[in-house]
Amino acid sequence: MALDRADSSPLIRTPSEPTALGVSAAALQRYEEAVFCVTVEGRIEPANPVAHEFAARLSVEDSAKLSAAAARSRAGDRALVDMVDVGAGDKLQNLQVTLVPLDAGRGTLLFVRDLTLDTSLRLALVDSRRRYKDFIDISTDFAWETGADGRFNFVPPRGALGYTADRLMALEPVALMVSDAPIGGEVPFLTRRRIESEEAWLRRSDGRSACVVISAMPLTSKDGSWVGARGVCRDVTETRDREATLTRVRNRERVLTRIVRAFRDEVDPEAMLNVAAEALAKGLGAEHCHIFRTIRTAPGDVPLTSTTPGYQLAARYGDLSATQATPVLHTIAGGAGAVELLLGEHQVLAAPARYQHDSNGAVVLWRPVERGAWSDDDRLLIGDIANQVGITIEQFTHHEHVLRISRTDALTGLLNRGAFMEALKRFLHRLRRDGGNGVLMYVDLDNFKCVNDTRGHQAGDDLLMKIRDILVQQTRPTDAIARLGGDEFACWLNGADLTIAKTRASQFLERISALVHLSGRPDKPVGMSIGIAAWDPGGGEDLDGLLARADAAMYQAKRGGKGSYTIADPAPASTGVPA
Repeated sequence: MALDRADSSPLIRTPSEPTALGVSAAALQRYEEAVFCVTVEGRIEPANPVAHEFAARLSVEDSAKLSAAAARSRAGDRALVDMVDVGAGDKLQNLQVTLVPLDAGRGTLLFVRDLTLDTSLRLALVDSRRRYKDFIDISTDFAWETGADGRFNFVPPRGALGYTADRLMALEPVALMVSDAPIGGEVPFLTRRRIESEEAWLRRSDGRSACVVISAMPLTSKDGSWVGARGVCRDVTETRDREATLTRVRNRERVLTRIVRAFRDEVDPEAMLNVAAEALAKGLGAEHCHIFRTIRTAPGDVPLTSTTPGYQLAARYGDLSATQATPVLHTIAGGAGAVELLLGEHQVLAAPARYQHDSNGAVVLWRPVERGAWSDDDRLLIGDIANQVGITIEQFTHHEHVLRISRTDALTGLLNRGAFMEALKRFLHRLRRDGGNGVLMYVDLDNFKCVNDTRGHQAGDDLLMKIRDILVQQTRPTDAIARLGGDEFACWLNGADLTIAKTRASQFLERISALVHLSGRPDKPVGMSIGIAAWDPGGGEDLDGLLARADAAMYQAKRGGKGSYTIADPAPASTGVPA
């Protein structure tokens, strides 16, 4: 640019020449940035080579700004430091100008310092610090710094772990630790080594524990002495809780799968329950396991023997008596879900077994007190297993029902012909092996057809049920009773001799005499014809021979006038092949 000059003297003089203001040019060469001489008239003259180059970039407006600044310095007769922006757009420069008025009003020296880069750096630093602060404010991490005194000197403004920033600053960092030395024998806030993503447990403001991942580094002075530490903690409690929950779920599923597979590999439902009891006890660390099923009876069923009211023991693991579970079963029968009790030296965990939302049994586990309390996983697992057991109990019940109807008479519930013959074979085999007595009684009703013909089949069925009651009531549970078909029945008196058999026959005849009013006609009274055949285990008689003798004796009684019993002749020696 062309300066407004009053003469044509050179802009830059030799070191021996004075400036226009009488200042030695040699003195001004030592200043590394631009120096100008501003005359009283406001002319701006470069006073060193740098100023000469700088002046070429100044516009008229820029020169006016510098002249105005010099005028202010002269007016106040004092040195002045000011900031002046020159240029525009991407060529904008931030100048720090120092103005020194000379004696006798000779003008002003103007020293220029370009702070454009410093300003940019300062603005970048301010922006960076603002960005860092924003990141710290919105971050879920807990950034911190401690000093040589072992106290916090920086924490997030929002605080952390439920503490406000002020409370954190007042706390000793060691007070946050759940244990005194969780990482490598030292408190991470006072670490003397670099820590990379190591876990520790800190104490929240409400007393709960928080799992955090810590990365930290020690701070040292120039002489290498420790002056604090700096780091960041990331709260991973929820993540760890989720991972732990998933791990427990997977473990529970593995145990459940192993148990279910173990007892479903069995075909026999009863064996399934025994395997389930063992697998469940071992899977949950129990000493004993009882599986009960609820007692159900249908018309004609023989009542089940139960060890506890309302329940029958279906399977067990361990030698603890099932009667010990009575308090537990009473609680479950009252509608409770999972039950936990302390009984003697055992902690008991039980749950009802269910099928289609209805309770059909119970699972009871026994664990010694010293083994510790049941966990939530144990409670969930026994519930899952109990539901599987409920399905198996239903299969067991169905299996029993199918077996029962295949072996019993549909009307009376007594053994049918096939089942009775199978039972009789077993009785004879045992007596032949172990010795002992047994008597077979064939019972045929007298004048039963007249009842059906005269009073109807329902009256006939009612009479058959009363006959069943007579036979059951006058025999023992160890005996076997069957309806062979129509009005024909059979009784096996196990371990009995002829004396006992005669007594039973007399009782049968006495009881049926009370049913004479159910006869079809007065001249056709209801009665019984009974054939009795005693079996001799040493005689070599087979099953067919025994049946034939009893049947023949029954027909002999019928031919003799009905309403009586006949004793069959003893079996001949060595008749047939043993059954």
